[in-house]
Amino acid sequence: MRKRKFRLGYAPTRRVTFSKEEAGRYRKLILKAIKGFGVEVVDINWLNDEGLLFDIRQADEVAKRFRHEFVDAVFVPHCNFGTEEAVGRLGKKLGLPLLLWGPRDDAPGPDGLRLRDTQCGLFATSKVLRRMNVPFTYIVNSRLDEPVFERGFKNFVAAASAANAFKNMRIGQVAPRPKAFWTMMCNEGELLERFGLEVVPITLSEIVERVKAKVANSRKAIVSKVRSLKTAVDTTDCSEESLQAMVGLKLVLQEWAEEEGLRAIALQCWTAMQDALGVVPCFINGLLTSEGLPVTCETDVHGAATAILLQALALDERPIFFADLTIRHPKRDNAELLWHCGNFPLALKDAKSPTLACHYIMEGNYPGCGEFRLKEGPVTIARMDGDHGEYSLLMGEAKTVAGPLSRGTYVWVEVGDWPLWEERIIRGPYVHHVAAIYGQFASALYEACRYIPGLKPDAVEPTESEIQAWLRGR
Repeated sequence: MRKRKFRLGYAPTRRVTFSKEEAGRYRKLILKAIKGFGVEVVDINWLNDEGLLFDIRQADEVAKRFRHEFVDAVFVPHCNFGTEEAVGRLGKKLGLPLLLWGPRDDAPGPDGLRLRDTQCGLFATSKVLRRMNVPFTYIVNSRLDEPVFERGFKNFVAAASAANAFKNMRIGQVAPRPKAFWTMMCNEGELLERFGLEVVPITLSEIVERVKAKVANSRKAIVSKVRSLKTAVDTTDCSEESLQAMVGLKLVLQEWAEEEGLRAIALQCWTAMQDALGVVPCFINGLLTSEGLPVTCETDVHGAATAILLQALALDERPIFFADLTIRHPKRDNAELLWHCGNFPLALKDAKSPTLACHYIMEGNYPGCGEFRLKEGPVTIARMDGDHGEYSLLMGEAKTVAGPLSRGTYVWVEVGDWPLWEERIIRGPYVHHVAAIYGQFASALYEACRYIPGLKPDAVEPTESEIQAWLRGR
């Protein structure tokens, strides 16, 4: 799904009044450790014979190189006390997520001399970053081989990826929201002003005409893709004509997204599309989401923005799924059904054979709904939403559990205190739609909000204090 790895600008810093040799030693140790975490590192070994930042005049050169290399974030480990004014200028010029950390100091030598005073320098740099309005992430002063460092580093990478994805995102909007769905109202102008979020509209009639033309003019490619679809899922209930319309819709939405540089699509999935094409788009929405282009139902723009955030948390290496919060589990008080008509990504299904069926709710018995349960595992659930000019991001973690069969695509999840979740959703600016992703990412979502002005983190389980304690190593 991802075209390139996360690129991290590595700008280790020292101060001239402390040990140059110790700073150089730690520069190498830290670099070796972070390369083992799977990120692509852009070093400053070209800057001087030390590869260390220790003069404010060097900050401009480093910023220029990092911009040229398109780094996603910057890491400024303090290899001794560090140079706070250089770090401050670098952070201000780049405007990227910034990670602040330094290795825990050793004991003074036999002669009583201290070689690094790293912790003291971290206090100085953090103050300068605050003065210069540079948001930053901090990992508690710790040893390089302690779990808290690896935990904090990986959490920062996920958070930075999500925050960067949220900036200047483009979301395609296929037709207006369904008439009955007042919950899907959004303020397009405010989203642009507040977050740089661009909504790119297109009429449903234009999409339909493009689909019909695609099916008519690309017969060989369409038939080939239909054949592949039949090998992946049971299509007994679908005619050849309807399968061709589905494949045509998928190709047209992909092409439109590439033309417009879209990160996600909010699509009016009923009822005009069924009348025009004779299919529902649910299963195709899931296939596109599997391939890294999330498609949200009922023209949910806020849901599409949430989906982009979640996908970026995992560095675009795994798909999200877009769900309704529907009913509580009949036997487990803290479990809930995550469901939608048939739009979950096929890549996330459990071991049982999936079916491509007709819509069992909508009048007309239109084909195009996936029917399968999702796999087991931990899940992060989120919803970005707002009203009255205020926006927040609901976040929490759950685990999948067994539950009754449901039509469509579904999975049952359990949390620690569902009534707490329910109350938060009812009282907050949220609706019944959520985006979810396999894995535990609530702490990264919380940290991402540090870099998204105007988006307030709303942590349910774990709570804000629990996330902060976990990041400190508790």
